[in-house]
Formats: sequence, C-alpha cells, structure tokens
Amino acid sequence: MTPTDSNISAARNVYTVSALTAQIRNLLEKNYPFVWISGEISNLRVPASGHCYFTLKDKDAQIQAVMFKGQARNLKFDLEDGMQVTGFGRISVYAPRGSYQIILEYIEPSGAGALQAAFEQLKQKLSEEGLFDEKYKKPVPFLPAAVVVISSATGSVVHDIIRIMSRRFANIPIRVIAAAVQGDTAEAEIVSAIEMANRHKAADVIILARGGGSLEDLAAFNSEAVARAIFASEIPLISAVGHETDYTIADFTADLRAPTPSAAAELAVPVKQDVSYTLQVLTRRLQGAIVRQVRDLRQNTQKLTRRLVHPRQRMDDLRIRMDELHARLAQAMNRIAANRRERLCWRHDRLMAVPLASRVSALADRHQNLDRRLKSAGKTLIQEKRARLESACGRMHALSPLAVLDRGYSITRVLPDKTVLTDAAAVAPGQKVEVILAKGMLTCRIERKNDNGKKDV
Repeated sequence: MTPTDSNISAARNVYTVSALTAQIRNLLEKNYPFVWISGEISNLRVPASGHCYFTLKDKDAQIQAVMFKGQARNLKFDLEDGMQVTGFGRISVYAPRGSYQIILEYIEPSGAGALQAAFEQLKQKLSEEGLFDEKYKKPVPFLPAAVVVISSATGSVVHDIIRIMSRRFANIPIRVIAAAVQGDTAEAEIVSAIEMANRHKAADVIILARGGGSLEDLAAFNSEAVARAIFASEIPLISAVGHETDYTIADFTADLRAPTPSAAAELAVPVKQDVSYTLQVLTRRLQGAIVRQVRDLRQNTQKLTRRLVHPRQRMDDLRIRMDELHARLAQAMNRIAANRRERLCWRHDRLMAVPLASRVSALADRHQNLDRRLKSAGKTLIQEKRARLESACGRMHALSPLAVLDRGYSITRVLPDKTVLTDAAAVAPGQKVEVILAKGMLTCRIERKNDNGKKDV
C-alpha cells in the first residue's frame, strides 16, 4: 500500500517508542482507571518476592495480570491454575516490554465467594492434618465442676446459656470470658480467651458460642488460628456457633458440636432433679444390697457360731482326753514291762538249767563241722569253674585269628590306610605293605611284577 500525500502529511509528527508507549499508557489508565474483570487463571507464578503473576484468559483472548504481595496476603483462599475468578484492578502498561496488564487489588472466585472458597480449602487442609479425627476428641464430663462460656458479653447468647444452665443445675459455677464474635478483632480475642481458660484451669468444659449469621459474620470461627487453638485446648470444648444448619471449622475441630447455644447449655450440664432422682434410686438400691449382704453374713455367722465349740470347753475336753491317754499309756507300759520281766525270768531259768561248758563244746563242734563243709564246697566250686573256663578258652582259641597265624599263615595290610590285602593287583611297585605274623610284624615294599602279570611282594 502506497501512502498518500495526506497520510504522509499527518505522519510528519514522529513519535519515539517511549513517547508513543507513554501516550498509550496515559490513554489506557485515563479511560480504564479501575475495572472489574473475570477469566480463568493460567501460568500462575509466585516468585520469592511474594507477588503473584498469572494470565487471565477466556476462549477468545488473554491478558497479563499481577497482584502484589500486600494484596495477595489478604486473600482468604489460594490462587490456582484453572480457577475462574472475578477481579477488580487498574490497567497499566509495562513500558520495557510494550505490553499492557491489569494490576489487581481484589480477587474472588467466580460463582462461590472468596469466603466459601477459603472455608473449603482450610477445611481440606486441617482434615488432612488430622485436626478433625475422632481419636483426638476429648470426652465431655457428665457433671463438670465449672463451665466457661466464651462469647460476646453483650449478646443474648450468654444470657440464654446462663438461664438454661441455671435452670438445669443451679449451683454450677459459670465463668464468662468476653470476646468479640465478629469483626477484625474477633479471631485474636477468641484465641486469647481459649488460651486464658486453659492457662488458669478455669473449668472442666468450655462453650464457644454465638448466634447465627452469614458466612462473613462467622469468618472468625472459620479461621485457622481459632481451629488450632480449639485443637490445642486441654479442656473439652463444645462448639455452639450459629444455627442448626450452620457448620464452621470450629464445629469440626471441637470435641463436641451443639446445633445451637441453647443445646450446648443442655449438653454441658445435666438436669439436677434427674441427677438427684438417679442418686436416690441408686442409694436405695445400694442400701438394699447392703442390708441383704449384712443379713446373709449374720445368718452365716450364726450357723458357724452354732458349729463352733468354745475354746475353754475344747481345752477342758483335750485335758480330760490327755489324762485318759496318760493313764492308758502308764497301764500299757506296766503291762509290757511285766511281760518282758516274765520272759527274762523264763530265759534265765532255761539258761541256768543247761550246763554252760557242754553247750559251748557242742557249739564248737558244730562250728568245725560247718567250716569243713564250707571249705570242701569252695574247692569243688572252684574246680568246676576252672574246668569251664579252660573249655571256653580252648574254644575261643580255636576261633581266634591268632591260631591261624600259629599255623604259618600271615595277614598283609596296605599302608598307610592298613586295609587287608586280598589281591596282588591292588598294589603297585614301590608301595609299602605290613605283614602280620604269629609273632611280630614286617614292613615290606613291592619290588617287581611276575611274568604272568601279577606283582611280587
């Protein structure tokens, strides 16, 4: 295309690149000071500076976007690739690259709001860390010694809780720790109140309560700091935030969730009249059991008493029996002594009736006779045994290898393993053999073979 004279005349004012870029920048920033924009995040980058750089795109176009660290720190959710967002910012031109971009001051997910997205992200994060696990839930005591209520001091929630608890159990101490339940300071005040209750051991149960509200109103109860403070509490905590359909991060982290603050008061303390009635019933049952036990023990004692003999009577009976046994023992000993004395006299009389010299002579003769018989029997037995032994030795000698050697034979063993040689082919010239004779042995060496192929030894 060839430029016309009019076009050439209009183009005589020549811009530098910087000047043209500056005018374009002024034009864009003047006409689009702040705009709302929606699109899909892609190519998200967060360098060490903390600034967020990404591209906003739709099906037909894309624009570079940046959110600086100060604004990104206030987001309630994390930016992710593929997230549909709506943002508010200003158009700017980056002169070194000659490109335009949008600097975002605020951004939220499209469709669901930022608070809902932050709620879902924090819920998933804390759930993965285990803060919602049932194994960490502490049991709420049946009858606490005192109850701490953390809520707004000016709201109706505290008055409802105090009224219900006083009606159910009038003399349980109730301590109120005032804390903002919405607004910028609510998160820090709730965390401080939970830590104070644990630090001073003020109660056995903590009730964290507030009335219903929007997601924005309940933001403090959906914060990570409050959730971690609830999880770290050594005192069991009941969460009573919002109405029955409202669920917050605090509800998931607490040891027990109450659908309403009034329900939390009912869960925290029992009805005193019910407890008193139960105690009365248990007392009557215990008294009846004790009366029955005492009656049974008394009956058993009476039975044992009738069977039990008095110790003095028992001692008298034993003393009489001992005297009786002593008398019987004395009689038996006298009787035995008399019998022994009688037998001794009888033997003495018999001994005196026989002459002692003739009895001794008869015994001596008998002794000599027995001695001769014993010696004769001993000699006969020894002769029989010797004959049997000689016969056995003869038979053993006949079977002994030594008898064979006595007849001129020998036993040849190959050295060094001393195996018996039975075949001349089993040894080679120069090999040593051992020859056992009837008397002694010889060590020989093989010299040569015979003509018939056998070896000479």
